[in-house]
Amino acid sequence: MKIRIGTRKSKLALWQANHIADQLKKYYPDIQIELIKIVTKGDKILDVPLAKVGGKGLFVKEIEEAMLRNEIDIAVHSLKDVPTYFPEGLGLVAITEREDPRDAFLSVKYGSIDEMPEGSVLGTSSLRRKAQIMQKRKDLNIEDLRGNVDTRIRKLEEGQYDGIILAYAGLKRLGLQDRVKQIFDPDYMIPAVAQGFLGIEARLDDEKTKKIVSVLNHKESEIRAKAERAFLKTLEGGCQVPLAGYSEIKEGRLKITGFVSDLEGKRVFKDSMEGDVDQPEKVGVELANRLLDMGAREVLEEIYRGNS
Repeated sequence: MKIRIGTRKSKLALWQANHIADQLKKYYPDIQIELIKIVTKGDKILDVPLAKVGGKGLFVKEIEEAMLRNEIDIAVHSLKDVPTYFPEGLGLVAITEREDPRDAFLSVKYGSIDEMPEGSVLGTSSLRRKAQIMQKRKDLNIEDLRGNVDTRIRKLEEGQYDGIILAYAGLKRLGLQDRVKQIFDPDYMIPAVAQGFLGIEARLDDEKTKKIVSVLNHKESEIRAKAERAFLKTLEGGCQVPLAGYSEIKEGRLKITGFVSDLEGKRVFKDSMEGDVDQPEKVGVELANRLLDMGAREVLEEIYRGNS
């Protein structure tokens, strides 16, 4: 039994691929696993914000092409980087238990974002983070920040930024949680859709591989991911839009909170919806439609016109 895992070369991507390999070995001690490293377009373009060069699909296209050529069997993705559509013949076959989905603040100088003086430079390339920060700290100078986790932290330590915001999940996976000065509660900053999940993609006609990998699927995480991704898909959102979605399951009910705004964080549409855990996509779609009816449709159309 052998599985070939396609992965990007970054430290975080390799950690994720090795983590899935280790989990599979727990269930199948005799399994052989080979990691095949693939460079994606997103890895090559490091000096331009993702919103300007195509967004999420930049990190998966070359890996999916390798899968369609039968050069790899599965791909391990940060699910927040995966578009809501797949090439014909490919799809998600497992979603692992969610890591902490919150965003984290890092700084050499300050213990929290509230301590940053007026005019301080905050680094993030996420329009979602920018819009939510601008609602609370219009006095900060928010500048783009690209590169892998190590590169971003190095730029912070070199003094290019007074503070930066990264996904806490990636920092935990790399053992860098001691660098974190503040973790934002979802009420303060709603996480990205599917932040913290690992998604495993495979060829849909590869029944043997699908069966092997299915042991890693976490049912509650699958429900929450489906709700959030249905919300995203209905809004046709990507990296070009300040958009967030976060779900929870409490007392057997699914709750999802969504956020859409213009690029300046001035026109903001935010709401929550509860529904049946057996119909996660329905809950996500209904919340998206509610935000569209509240005025988000006009904002999204303006953004897409500006990017076309």
